[in-house]
Amino acid sequence: MPVTVLLVDDEPLVRAGLRAVLDSQPDIEVVGEAADGASVIPLVRQLRPDVVAMDVRMPLLDGIEATRAVLRTVDSPPKILVVTTFENDEYVYQALRAGADGFLLKRARPSEIVHAVRLVAEGETLLFPAAVRALAAEYGNRQARAVLEQAALTEREEAVLRLMARGLTNVEIASELIIGTETVKSHVSAILAKLGARDRTQAVITAYESGFVSPA
Repeated sequence: MPVTVLLVDDEPLVRAGLRAVLDSQPDIEVVGEAADGASVIPLVRQLRPDVVAMDVRMPLLDGIEATRAVLRTVDSPPKILVVTTFENDEYVYQALRAGADGFLLKRARPSEIVHAVRLVAEGETLLFPAAVRALAAEYGNRQARAVLEQAALTEREEAVLRLMARGLTNVEIASELIIGTETVKSHVSAILAKLGARDRTQAVITAYESGFVSPA
């Protein structure tokens, strides 16, 4: 079954470009488009896409609020990939904190766009660029530090979380730590449970905000 994608952007040319790139892949299918975040929920319920590629800045309902609305009201919500023009846009970081699963620059190469959609669909985090990591560190707070302390991660779980924060996939983490992929998956599940994180992205945000991982 192909990965199904809903495109949400107020610029028709951006939607057309993304559709052309994604529909050229045999394992990806664009099933719908929307020009604003206000249209996302009914389309998600109707089309049941695996991934929503969502512009962060839109006139009626921006990508942050649309992300919150989808995750709050839709059963088994899709993965959300925030699409933006600027990598240091604070809106991007807020969207990630709201529950988005990763982000993609509009100027990304076709191969990077395809790779991002596949990664998000598989549930593996994307690499945060330096600008977004720096924003995360600026948002450092006591709550994040308390969450990490109370989680009482094991030494191995801490190592896995650091590698997650670097953007490594499960296969890459397994290679780095010389352990099996299934073992990595078990560690990731334990980390998410202990941190109370919805997904890998939320766990990584906690790692940065708590100071456990440095943006450098």
